[in-house]
Amino acid sequence: MDQALKRLQETPAVCVTVQAVRGSVPRGPGTAMLVFAQGECGTIGGGHLEYQAIAHARLLLSGQTEVLSLQQVLGPSLGQCCGGVVHLRFEALGAQDIPNLHARLTPARWPLALFGGGHVGRALVRVLTTLPCALTWVDSREGVFPDDLPPGVRCEPSEPVQAAVDDLVPGSAVLIMSFSHAEDLDIVASCLRRQRARADLDFIGLIGSRTKWATFRHRLSARGFTEAELAGVTCPIGLPGLRGKEPEVIAVSVAAQLLMRRSAPPPA
Repeated sequence: MDQALKRLQETPAVCVTVQAVRGSVPRGPGTAMLVFAQGECGTIGGGHLEYQAIAHARLLLSGQTEVLSLQQVLGPSLGQCCGGVVHLRFEALGAQDIPNLHARLTPARWPLALFGGGHVGRALVRVLTTLPCALTWVDSREGVFPDDLPPGVRCEPSEPVQAAVDDLVPGSAVLIMSFSHAEDLDIVASCLRRQRARADLDFIGLIGSRTKWATFRHRLSARGFTEAELAGVTCPIGLPGLRGKEPEVIAVSVAAQLLMRRSAPPPA
């Protein structure tokens, strides 16, 4: 999206926004894309809906129409069988619109802290940076972070590693997979202490087996944490039933688990 905004400094575009929806549709209200005379950025759901939206946007750019809104029924006439209705808004843009456009086209990012720069941690970073999360990557070791970091990743060396827990953004999801069980235990304990004091972490996930968690439960109980507090830790992490211990498989499984949590309806 940043490249598209830079391009907008030199050439006009049309912003196509999903203004309202009814029934089954590919994307929800607020979804937007930029259409240039040549090329586009983003998506409002693909298929013939998007094809027609792009064609209409280019008619606006060429001055062949002045219609700034369309209602599309996703039925046989459009070649899509979702069955819903999408209301689209079209807005001609230029360089003067860039300051306000970035916030509109950039999805809100949810905070996530990843403790551990090993094989699984690196695989997770590659997956998570494709999602709308603000990622803080923490490790106690020197030189563990790669030089070619993906955009949007903030690295935080921390010694001791658990000291970084106190500074996490409220609402953070925390994934714990350091190079040692001793560090993992200290990080979990720090997360539980923060939950006891502030109750502002969204998720605490620990990599490992049920046997590892049984051992951790015993040790954390000895540190004074209650069963109710320990119930706030998820271990193992990842989708149940998804086999495979390769770092990439674990990364996809954990990312899917986080997305499912975020899309679940709030408890009644």
